[in-house]
Amino acid sequence: MSYTGVYPVFNNKFKIGTEGLSSNKETGMKMIADLETFSPSFDNGVEEWTPMDTEGWIRRLMTGKGFSIDLSGKRNVGDEGNDYVANLVFKTGQSVETVFEWEFPSGAKVTFNCIVNVTNVGGGDSTNVGALEFSVMSNGKPTFTPAA
Repeated sequence: MSYTGVYPVFNNKFKIGTEGLSSNKETGMKMIADLETFSPSFDNGVEEWTPMDTEGWIRRLMTGKGFSIDLSGKRNVGDEGNDYVANLVFKTGQSVETVFEWEFPSGAKVTFNCIVNVTNVGGGDSTNVGALEFSVMSNGKPTFTPAA
C-alpha cells in the first residue's frame, strides 16, 4: 500500500535474512515479531578544506556514508525473525552478518548487508515482558528500490 502525506510509524516494515548473507530474497527473509520502536541514524563522512581562493570559506565534499537502525521490542520465542536475532547474542565475526530490508510506507525499499549487534535479550524489570534490542549496521552499499 502506498501513502501520501503523514503516516503512522507502524507502517514501516522490517525483514531479516534468517540464512545469513546467502538468505533467499523470497523465502529466507522474515518479519521480526513484536518490534515496538526503531531509530535510524546516518553517518556521513564529510571532508573539509579551506583553499586560498575561497577567502577563508570552507569547502566540503561528502566522501562516505553508512547507517544503522536501532530496533527494540519484545522477545517472542517461536517467531522465526525474533528467534534469529536473539540467537546471534553470543556470536561474532561473519556469524552476525546477514541481509536486512526496510520497506517504507511509500512502498520504497532499502535492502542491505548488515552486522546485527544484539544488546538485550529478555532483560527488564521483573514485571516487564522480556526485551529484544538490537542494531543493524550497514555493511557496504545498500540497494534502494523506489516505490512503484
